[in-house]
Amino acid sequence: MLKKLIPVLLILVFSGAGIAAGLMLKPDPDVKLADHDPCGEDPNAEAENAEEKEASKPENVSFEYVKLSNQFIVPVIKGDLVKSVAVVALSLEVAEGAKDKVYAVEPKVRDVFLQALFDHASLGGFDGAFATTENLLRMRRSLKEAGTAVLGDILNDVLVTDIARQDN
Repeated sequence: MLKKLIPVLLILVFSGAGIAAGLMLKPDPDVKLADHDPCGEDPNAEAENAEEKEASKPENVSFEYVKLSNQFIVPVIKGDLVKSVAVVALSLEVAEGAKDKVYAVEPKVRDVFLQALFDHASLGGFDGAFATTENLLRMRRSLKEAGTAVLGDILNDVLVTDIARQDN
């Protein structure tokens, strides 16, 4: 009889402990979710502020999109060996009517983009979880700087349309 009573008592004790813990850890109803962020501060707040500044540009400017003809193939080297290959497809957001200007200097644009992608790879940008928001923002920022050096003010943004890594 005692052997059958012990499991029932344990269930009651642990259920009571769980209910007590739930009541003790219950959030205060006075705290509003809008005033309190349970995840902490946003690490991308600076990037969002920069995007807000870019969004405040004149709205009467319209853009067109230029897809670069080929993908970029970037080797990821560890030591003396190629450990993986990253494949990146890019498009450019440029001022309307600037598509022909981009195609006229596409070899130079591809060259500076490839150099920026090699730098990104050498800094470990394609290692591990390479498609994180922070990592992609860093890559896009360096690509935009490189593209602006060639295209000037006609380049508004660099869009990563496809990205993949093939490990060896």
